[in-house]
Amino acid sequence: MNRRKFLTILGSAGVVSALGSAKVAEASPASFPYFPDSYGVLHDTTRCIGCRRCEAACNAVNNLPKPEKPFTDLSVTETKRHTTAYEWTVVNKYEVNGKPYFRKLQCFHCNDPACASACFAKCFQKQPDGSVTYDGSQCVGCRYCMVACPFYVPGFQYDLAWDPLVQKCTFCEPRLKEGKLPGCVEACPVDALTFGRRSDLIKIARARMAENPGRYVDYLYGEYDAGGTAWMVLAPAAGGAPVPVDDPQGAGTEFKQLGLDTHLGSQPMGSLTYGALGAVPMIVAFWPVLFGGAWAMTKRREAMAKLEQEKIIKDAKDDLVAAVDAAVRKIGETEGEGAAERARQAMTEALKAREAQNSGGLNGHGEEK
Repeated sequence: MNRRKFLTILGSAGVVSALGSAKVAEASPASFPYFPDSYGVLHDTTRCIGCRRCEAACNAVNNLPKPEKPFTDLSVTETKRHTTAYEWTVVNKYEVNGKPYFRKLQCFHCNDPACASACFAKCFQKQPDGSVTYDGSQCVGCRYCMVACPFYVPGFQYDLAWDPLVQKCTFCEPRLKEGKLPGCVEACPVDALTFGRRSDLIKIARARMAENPGRYVDYLYGEYDAGGTAWMVLAPAAGGAPVPVDDPQGAGTEFKQLGLDTHLGSQPMGSLTYGALGAVPMIVAFWPVLFGGAWAMTKRREAMAKLEQEKIIKDAKDDLVAAVDAAVRKIGETEGEGAAERARQAMTEALKAREAQNSGGLNGHGEEK
């Protein structure tokens, strides 16, 4: 089962589950294009040299932890790495028809982001500048966004116990507000990354295809895939011959060899995950009842166990007191009342000393109970 089928089934299940429950706030996935004047980046894989300077820039701009291996170590591109909560940009090496090429991985910043559609806390938002931003102040850690993302991009801070967040590329949105380029684009030494209005980037991509016949697959990945994305990719043509296609599934194996999913279709992923949100109000209302009931049952068992333990201790004390009284009476009968009183005092002091030891967590040998 691929991700599209999974999300379709999940959405259908959400709609069915929501029937008869409280009405969900009216909403619908946006239509492509989401923001016609938004920005984007064109990644030309025929130009990328795998220098990892974009990785270094992303790391510095976002104050991320330094990796184990320095950015000057290009051997890491041989491993098919993926983005994480602390690595928002990675560059991998691929073999396309026997020739080496490099591709940069990061959030694609979808026009209709599935992460935003799946997030009932509204932590993810699509911005007019093209970026998909995340505000973790309301995040509950459900990680629905990670399941919904068709590119498997968001990472979760599993190493943080108390306040973990979902992390991913921000499109350097703070820099965009200042009129600056995204850090990775600014750092690229070979113009493999081109920043601009998304509509202009599509024209640039088409012009490169027309001016360099045989160099590129005649398809712009991200123009329509998953409803369209802000980051778009040009792939090298197979064998230096033009490959006209109507969709990436007909583009041979070039996109697949670059590690790109060619089965996403053109429908926005948000329209598939939206149906699942119908069940969210019911789930949110049901979980407190479920876990509250489990908590109450646990507390009741603890209280019952405590009462039973106290009864056992009381019965044991009563039996001990009765045994002491019997022993004292026997001493009084054989040795007189004076001896009996001395025995009673000695036994009483011994019991008090024993109780004091037990309350301190030690037995009569100085060991833990």
